[in-house]
Amino acid sequence: MAKRILVVDDEKLIVKGIRFSLEQDGMEVDSAYDGKEALRMAENGHYDAILLDVMLPELNGFEVCQQIREFSDVPIIMLTAKGDDMDKILGLEYGADDYITKPFNILEVKARIKAILRRSSKLSSKDEHKTVTYNGLSLDSESRRVTVNGREVNLTAKEFDVLELLVFNPNKVYSRDALLSTIWGYDYPGDVRTVDVHIRRLREKIESNSSEPQYIQTKWGVGYFFKN
Repeated sequence: MAKRILVVDDEKLIVKGIRFSLEQDGMEVDSAYDGKEALRMAENGHYDAILLDVMLPELNGFEVCQQIREFSDVPIIMLTAKGDDMDKILGLEYGADDYITKPFNILEVKARIKAILRRSSKLSSKDEHKTVTYNGLSLDSESRRVTVNGREVNLTAKEFDVLELLVFNPNKVYSRDALLSTIWGYDYPGDVRTVDVHIRRLREKIESNSSEPQYIQTKWGVGYFFKN
């Protein structure tokens, strides 16, 4: 079945170019040109990935990303201004899985979309039902659901992937570089701040006191681990 991609940018020529390139690879592409339209389409349609520009009319990309995360963990790749590290960090803070800086090469866009689709496909094709429950936290790999003391926690795709890796390898310390290459892939051009942002967001969602974490611990100077 063809993968469905939503491309969101107010520059119609950019959307047209991306659409043409992705359709050449057999993908189905929908497009939106402002934040409100993008949010409506994300709510009403099932997409395998969303390519989302930061600078949009009506609602900006950060607002759209944040609101999509209230009902979906669809992979989101944000388009940010060249060299604007704050946009990249904010995109991750609001729940994006990846980012590409403008101006971009269409081959890079295609490669990043295909990479995120491959990782999503591998996760969804797991045939072993694995559930772990520890000290009030329960993680179900098949449904990709996490609860803490009976309360369901809404995680992004990457937040879940990080937590799943740590939970199923308790007390194993992962360096930030190791987490980056395992979860995002060896070809991911981002830096280790991506990992730090996701760990902080995870702690805010699953810990009763994120400044004194019960589950995800820091091994200072080394990395992170799930305490069991």
